[in-house]
Amino acid sequence: MTDTQNFDSIRSNALAQMERTQRYFRLALFCAVFFETVCGLAFLLTANLHDPLHRLLLFAVGVIYMPIVLGLLALGAFVNRCTLRVLARLDDLER
Repeated sequence: MTDTQNFDSIRSNALAQMERTQRYFRLALFCAVFFETVCGLAFLLTANLHDPLHRLLLFAVGVIYMPIVLGLLALGAFVNRCTLRVLARLDDLER
């Protein structure tokens, strides 16, 4: 096998693995969003919003979850950007 064929097979295997991982990630993300939505709706439907403790719990959940969700979105965007930079470098090496 020549270096070019070896390089192409490595790249195609890496891209196939990245696509498979992305599918699993999307499935896990959908399941997590569905579960959190069901739990959030259950909390909102059963909460007595006239009770200060229930309002405090609702506010605390928002304060805790929002930075976590935003941080995960920022991390995902960063990793995606880094992956695209590596792929761009691989394309430059071929030329």
